[in-house]
Amino acid sequence: MIRINEIKLPLDSDESELVALAAARLRCSAQDISSFEILKKAVDSRKKDNVHFVYNIAVSLNTDESRVLRRCGTGISLYERAEYVMPDIKRTSTLRPVIAGFGPAGFFAGLILAKAGLRPLIVERGADVDTRALDVKKFWQCRKLNTQSNVQFGEGGAGTFSDGKLTTGIKDPLCMKVLEELVAHGAPAEIMYSSTPHIGTDRLPGVVKSIRKEIESLGGEVLFNTQLTDIIIANGSVQGVTIRPQGKSETDIETDSLLLCIGHSSRDTLEMLYRKGFNMIPKPFSVGVRIEHPRELIDKSQYGSFAGHPKLGAAVYKMACHPEHGRGAYTFCMCPGGTVVAAASEEEMCVVNGMSEYARDGENSNSAILVGIKPEDFGSTHPLAGIELQRGIERTAFEKGGSDYSCPAQTVGDFLSGVKSAKLSYVRPTCPTGVTPGDMTEILPRKVTDTMREALVKMDRMLSGFALPDAVLTAPESRSSSPVRILRNDILQSNIRGVYPCGEGAGYAGGIVSAAVDGIKCAHAVLLDETDEW
Repeated sequence: MIRINEIKLPLDSDESELVALAAARLRCSAQDISSFEILKKAVDSRKKDNVHFVYNIAVSLNTDESRVLRRCGTGISLYERAEYVMPDIKRTSTLRPVIAGFGPAGFFAGLILAKAGLRPLIVERGADVDTRALDVKKFWQCRKLNTQSNVQFGEGGAGTFSDGKLTTGIKDPLCMKVLEELVAHGAPAEIMYSSTPHIGTDRLPGVVKSIRKEIESLGGEVLFNTQLTDIIIANGSVQGVTIRPQGKSETDIETDSLLLCIGHSSRDTLEMLYRKGFNMIPKPFSVGVRIEHPRELIDKSQYGSFAGHPKLGAAVYKMACHPEHGRGAYTFCMCPGGTVVAAASEEEMCVVNGMSEYARDGENSNSAILVGIKPEDFGSTHPLAGIELQRGIERTAFEKGGSDYSCPAQTVGDFLSGVKSAKLSYVRPTCPTGVTPGDMTEILPRKVTDTMREALVKMDRMLSGFALPDAVLTAPESRSSSPVRILRNDILQSNIRGVYPCGEGAGYAGGIVSAAVDGIKCAHAVLLDETDEW
């Protein structure tokens, strides 16, 4: 096949026209093209009077492709799809691998191990996705928090109550494997080529359930409402795990392979691992707020007169800047046409995140504005000091919100003016537990709020209207990534043999796709069954 980059197409054109445009670039007849597929599709909105799509495509020719390639210019090359190949299975142990956690890292690790015939046992402290959805709804409507089944814990992990965003900065070939499996289990086909792929909160549960059913059909087992409480270690190696099903006594399970796919909010598990002697270090993370604008404002700022075009949908943005006297700030996990959600997992603490459904047709668009926090800012050299910093912010937010899981909020205008908000304006906050007008400087570190002020002004120059005085800031966004890294070696094992720290909670990923890729890699390590020189 031949890859052709940068083919432009007006919004109202049909994608079938890509064949003729490809033929022109290849200087051949359209009849010479036997098939084509879209590799990437993006919106080019740099010129507001000429918003259009840009495609990268691959075509098959019924003529000599090498001869055609020799006469072509830049942006055209041979294309060969990367095919996933299961590694050789060298594992000889008859013990079942155990996976702790059923988020993206956990269910992709489980899927690979199940396909290899290893019948993994997966323990998930939260509930199945349907029960979990009811628990989350109860929290949002009645403010009754289930600390084991919530936005952070349960089938699908924290990503289930998000936009289902699949953008990633990693270039690993395994990303394609992740997308292929998601589509095979019900995700929209366009995630294979969209420049801003997403599944949507409304579609994610079905995808996650489908993956779980395949794991189970291959002999794997998923235990919900079951927490990993201890790891049995002898001679520097894992010998088994202790689990506690909800409402029951603890049970020991023998295993020689444990994949720690615990997610970034399993703070009690990280504390247990520290007590057990796992090597871990503090890791930089980011904190900030969610900012909400009217979706129409963002659409018009990005698309000009093309805003509202049925082929465009809600507009996205991604910005970063480095204020002169501050530290780096950036937008994160932008949710067009979405909502801000209360995402606490511990009692008497407030946390926010963002989510949107597949249609992305909500009244507001939101994004996190985050500022980096370094280990030297944690106030201690203890490996878990970042967790305590997060907790302090979240506890303060709970108190400032009224101690009822309402989240603190402030208008951008008041924040920039250094004035505590007494009331909000016409931009209606979407946080389902409600908000309480307040002051971000009473919740977040001074270095963070100072940087955010400068960043808002700079970002407004990049995206007109971003510093809209009536836009709403809701705090705190404190769970964007793990503040801890569990150290592992070249064969992905920790200092305890047979234990594989994996995914976002272990400090090796930052999003659904990168966590899923890390889950696959750790599953491969189990299959290869390598040993290290200890």
